[in-house]
Amino acid sequence: MAHIKQSRQSRQTGGNAAMRRALRREVPSTVGILADEQDFTAMRRYRTFAFDDYSTYLRQSEQLLKTLAAQQLHTSVALFDPGEFAEYCAEAGIDADAPAGRSRFTAELAGRGVGVAYTGQPLRALLPQLINKAVRQATWEYATMLLADLGACADCGQDIGRSAFDMASRILMRLLEVAGPGTHHLVCSVPGPDEQLLAVLHAQGGPSTSAQIDAAEGAEFVTVLAAGIALKTTGGVVLRTSTPDTPDHLHGWRLHQGRLDPLTAGEVFSAYCTDSTTGDPLSPEPGVEYCAGFPVTTDDPEHHH
Repeated sequence: MAHIKQSRQSRQTGGNAAMRRALRREVPSTVGILADEQDFTAMRRYRTFAFDDYSTYLRQSEQLLKTLAAQQLHTSVALFDPGEFAEYCAEAGIDADAPAGRSRFTAELAGRGVGVAYTGQPLRALLPQLINKAVRQATWEYATMLLADLGACADCGQDIGRSAFDMASRILMRLLEVAGPGTHHLVCSVPGPDEQLLAVLHAQGGPSTSAQIDAAEGAEFVTVLAAGIALKTTGGVVLRTSTPDTPDHLHGWRLHQGRLDPLTAGEVFSAYCTDSTTGDPLSPEPGVEYCAGFPVTTDDPEHHH
């Protein structure tokens, strides 16, 4: 009887372990990664941080990612910023020099949605994607803060940031509508009070007026353009359209006093074929036509913020 009871307990224990493994596969994992040697050096001040050199750290981190993937776990990678980590621990009143503190901070990173899914790609190839996404997120947050801080117009009482955002949305839709079919690549550059704001948008235009755009990229682009409109700063927008068997068309606009003014074909050519550092001329890019910007009307004569 004892043997039968022991076998039954063994089966039950094995069954419970299998169920736990099945549940574990449904729990996502996030791995926080230090982006460079400078961040790695900053973390070495903590006694419980186990690594002495960055190459070994990256190699072991990549092996961890592969192990998690082999267990059929959904894993994402997020940038671990030592400065933000120290501030987080101070505000939360937790010990920064403890694995639990780093784990808790990494969980917070996952909640912000700035991670990149790990699909087996080399970590050194994944890091640039991750850095780019983090920069985009920070740019969007900064531009959003600028718009929110503008308040209401003293003349009409409208929210300046919201009005500028609506106008920027209409401008984007108009740009894509006139650009028509093709693959579109748009760049908006606006100088902010503390840093340069840059947003990039990819869109696929069809024969109709609708275009397929990534929602996150669209929000970032519109927010940066809205900041330039609301602050009435300088800046610019470039639109590059590619269609099969034809040269790419490159259009440009200057942001001035809250509106987009089309550049001439010569101005677009000069902007792209001049070294911004030395002022020396550069060779034109093969397969590209430098075109004047087209008028961008938004049917908003009331806008005056």
